[in-house]
Amino acid sequence: MKRILFVKTSSLGDVVHHCPAVSDAAGHFPGVGIDWVVEAPFAGVAAMHPAVRRVIAIAVRRWRNALWDPAVWSEMSEFRRALAAERYDVVIDTQSLVKSALVCRFASGIRHGMDRASAREALAARFYDVTHVVPRGLHAVERNRRLTAEALGYTLENSLRYGLRVNGAAPHAERAYSVLLTMTSRADKLWPESHWIGLGRALATPVVLPWGSDSERARAERIAQGIGGARVPSQMSLAQLGELFVNAKAVVGLDTGLTHLAAALGVPTVGVYCGSDPALTGLYGAARAKNVGAQGRAPAVDDVLKSIA
Repeated sequence: MKRILFVKTSSLGDVVHHCPAVSDAAGHFPGVGIDWVVEAPFAGVAAMHPAVRRVIAIAVRRWRNALWDPAVWSEMSEFRRALAAERYDVVIDTQSLVKSALVCRFASGIRHGMDRASAREALAARFYDVTHVVPRGLHAVERNRRLTAEALGYTLENSLRYGLRVNGAAPHAERAYSVLLTMTSRADKLWPESHWIGLGRALATPVVLPWGSDSERARAERIAQGIGGARVPSQMSLAQLGELFVNAKAVVGLDTGLTHLAAALGVPTVGVYCGSDPALTGLYGAARAKNVGAQGRAPAVDDVLKSIA
């Protein structure tokens, strides 16, 4: 049985974008053993893919802020032991950063990554045994798929499958609510609160507004109050959010990893783009997903309404 280790550590959207590459590898090598190194907060997404045998959590973001803590050194040692416990046929770093390339050095197996011109950080290419040319202009999903196909020696097919499942749950026949994801990582990606309120009022279903931080909760509560009757739930885990998504009539969200997760789960999803280019990071390869807006040009409420399936 071929054994593959993928290194795609963060962020949430990047982790979701890697899932089709996992599906490709599993489809070309039945019975393959696939392990995945991923940052602990996003490990839930890797666990949603049935082809992943072992999720190996890492916490680089937290570790580097507490190197003085003996517990951190213990965690780092445990992580290295977890990698050393397996001999891989192929190690593939689709993150293409120096930190992910260094993680690859702890794994046993032939290490593959992007070449200097293709990698997000050119220096990362020095740490791989084999490098591959992957055009920068491709969508992130296709870059991951292209590198994986090159590393494993198969011809990439047009069909694309995210392959994610939420605890084997199937969507309910009655989808009684819509989900609005009003949070994102940058201010220029935000959609005006008045637009969210107008959208929520126009929807034919009740609205749920998840959140992740205190500021996001405050925004969600303001929007919910403006809509009237909308629900702001308690903070939810990735698994809980996945269940929320698969039973929703529709999900509308900004350029954030959760919106990509909803689309990857097969939910009717609309991505609202204001400060980033959907050609490079938009919802991609999901039959029931649509992108509206563009970098520097926020969509109108009617544009979003027309896009909701």
